[in-house]
Amino acid sequence: MRRLSVFNQVSIDGYFASPTGDIGWMHRGDDDPELRAFVAGNASGASVLVFGRKTYQMMASFWPTPLAAEQMPAVAEGMNAAPKLVFSRTLARADWRGTRIVRGDLVAEMRRLKREAGAPLVILGSGSLVGPLVAAGLVDELQVLVAPIVLGAGRTMFGGMDRPIALKLTSTRAFANGKLFNVYEPA
Repeated sequence: MRRLSVFNQVSIDGYFASPTGDIGWMHRGDDDPELRAFVAGNASGASVLVFGRKTYQMMASFWPTPLAAEQMPAVAEGMNAAPKLVFSRTLARADWRGTRIVRGDLVAEMRRLKREAGAPLVILGSGSLVGPLVAAGLVDELQVLVAPIVLGAGRTMFGGMDRPIALKLTSTRAFANGKLFNVYEPA
């Protein structure tokens, strides 16, 4: 069975986006060489990237560009080479190389995808996907990069959950810029 992981960056108070959808705060401290090397290493993995429509469109508007290749060449190469799935009922077409649109029920489709042979699945951002998949018991690992900022309000990646889900911390790593990388698994 394929593994499904989530990678998301959140504020200390647990938001991945401000109430207006702004995520610019995530890039504070990106000049940390250790963090940059860590991100580049993660991008070189052989995973299938999984997105919701909003995150997909944001990523597709940046990673294939010359600016992305100039600013973060290893990450851009990995993002562009990886196979991608975008869950959407409204996206008409996907222009980012290697992308397939999945239109069916999120939970049922993810159950099916996990049963298939193939590379691990990794959700990047995509808060609309995380809550329902965690609630359905389909997420094997949550990788959370906590930024040293308080937003006060915004969007949580666990919206719509109707019960607590216990997790266990399996590893943590601190970076010089104050960001913490925590890895959790279902308890």
